[in-house]
Amino acid sequence: MDVASHRGVGRHVRLPGLTTRAANVGVVEVNPVQTTTHADAVSDALQRCATGDKHAVATLYDLTAAKVYGLALRVLRNPAQAEEVTQEIYVEAWQNSSSYEPGRGSGLAWLLTITHRRAVDRVRSAQAATRRDTAYGLQALATTPVDPADQAIATVQAERVRGAMRELTDLQREALELAYFGGRTHSEVAAELEVPLGTVKTRIRDGLTRLRSALGGD
Repeated sequence: MDVASHRGVGRHVRLPGLTTRAANVGVVEVNPVQTTTHADAVSDALQRCATGDKHAVATLYDLTAAKVYGLALRVLRNPAQAEEVTQEIYVEAWQNSSSYEPGRGSGLAWLLTITHRRAVDRVRSAQAATRRDTAYGLQALATTPVDPADQAIATVQAERVRGAMRELTDLQREALELAYFGGRTHSEVAAELEVPLGTVKTRIRDGLTRLRSALGGD
């Protein structure tokens, strides 16, 4: 699904892998998103989805796609992944629209809640995969026989790195140690140090530049 439809170009909302009730929907033609949304209209569209009204999906998309995509993009910071999550949200909304209870909140709030949850789940899944890959790599290194010559070279290189690390500022060294030796993501480093993410990225970038210079790199 191309979520750019809110820019004024009609698109299709595809609903793959639906339940029996939704399987006959196929492809629903979507009109451009209106510039304003109305809480009652969103709520009505969700309730119509619950009755099996396939045209209600198009209405729901028109009313909310810009906000759903915008929230997904803010969490994921990746346009392609945000588009994928947006597509998934409307499939989920169609399948689970019967769980929406108007008396407990607005339809838009219900939709944005599941958007945020799904986007956060995707971020956590990616972080977990990175940690698993890192752990596997470390385990493989630990079980690989070490050649004495390679070990000697590694010892010399490690000493050079330690010496180069001493040339960094305290702030740069702290950020690098957390990110590369502590295995934390940039976001996790920012949270632990209680500084903005951009500041952490700058410290790490500047620290790596100084390291390369100290180690004789380009």
